[in-house]
Order: sequence, then structure tokens, then C-alpha cells
Amino acid sequence: MAYVGNASAATAAGVMTVTATVTSTCTVSTSALGFGSSASTATEAGNGDVTGAVSVNCTTGSAYTVALDKEAGARLAIRKMTSGVNTLSYTVYTRAARAAVSGDGTASSTVADTGSGATQVFPAYGRIFAGQTVPAAAYPNTVNLTITY
Repeated sequence: MAYVGNASAATAAGVMTVTATVTSTCTVSTSALGFGSSASTATEAGNGDVTGAVSVNCTTGSAYTVALDKEAGARLAIRKMTSGVNTLSYTVYTRAARAAVSGDGTASSTVADTGSGATQVFPAYGRIFAGQTVPAAAYPNTVNLTITY
């Protein structure tokens, strides 16, 4: 007769560390600030007002600021659309009353918020100033936006 002993199993315990890092990220898109077509007499007679939009999508909880650049040869309060040597002055504002000039935060306003994980839309209010006499032409310009988060 053989002796059969009790088989015993040994156990050991350990801890596994689980980590994740969620980084802040933001994306931006815009709609055109299109002043459309108007006769020179209309530009001379009164301000031309339009509304565009800046859309920002940032990681939930990420604070951010939207700023517009100061283009070469212009001021934030008086931007220039150019056709050859001719210019058409305009400004972008952060408020419908067109009292707060949109810019880089230096003597101008920026837009700040906190990301929600969904797209947040901010209006951009444009105005071509009255009293400008310019030749018929297309007057384009671009404005660079910076999202700081």
C-alpha cells in the first residue's frame, strides 16, 4: 500500500497598477466673415455688418482662450482687406454691439471658456466702416486664430 499525501496548492497575491493619461486637445474651425458684394456707394453711405462664427472643441475641463492675430501693417481695431494697392478697412468684434474689438488680448478682447467635449460656437461680428471709397474689386484677407489651452 502506498501512502498518498494531501496535495496542497500555494497562492501568491500581487497588485497591478493601471494608469491612463488624458491629454488636453482642442480643434478650431470657422465660417467665413463674408461681407458679400455691394456698390461703392453703399460702402460710402453706411457701415456693413455681418456675422461669422468660430467653433472650438476642447477636451472636457480644458480651459482655453481664442485670440485673433494682429496682421502686418494693420491694427487690431482697423484690419485691412487688400486689392492691389487699395484697402478696405474692417474690424472683428466679440459682441453684437460691436464695442469689444476681437484680438490678442492686448488692448483687445479674447474669448475664453472651458471645454465640454462638444463643439462650442462663438459669433464673430464684422464691420466694414462707412465712408470708404474704393474701386470695384475683390478684397480678401485672412485672420489667424490661436487657441491657447
